[in-house]
Amino acid sequence: MTAEFAVALPAIALVLAASLASVQLAGQQVRLTDAAADAARALGRGESEGAAAAIADRVSGGAGLSAATDGQFVCATLTGSGSGLLAAIELRAESCAVTGGR
Repeated sequence: MTAEFAVALPAIALVLAASLASVQLAGQQVRLTDAAADAARALGRGESEGAAAAIADRVSGGAGLSAATDGQFVCATLTGSGSGLLAAIELRAESCAVTGGR
């Protein structure tokens, strides 16, 4: 029984590490989505792109912001990368708001 456990232990550790990394990645995507919504609302209120980027950075922990205006809507797109084992995965979130502040 000891040899079988020794063979199975690395596989179990790998599955556990992958599971924890994917949960961390999902949490990071949620923070990125919240930050995109906050940045879009700030841009909709008429704040500058720099102020919206500061808000997004504070919420997301360092993501790149790009803004686009389409008629009466302003959209904020945030891009960031995963961390840990899944650092190669690029995350993206987009949110739009009505430009009522201008």
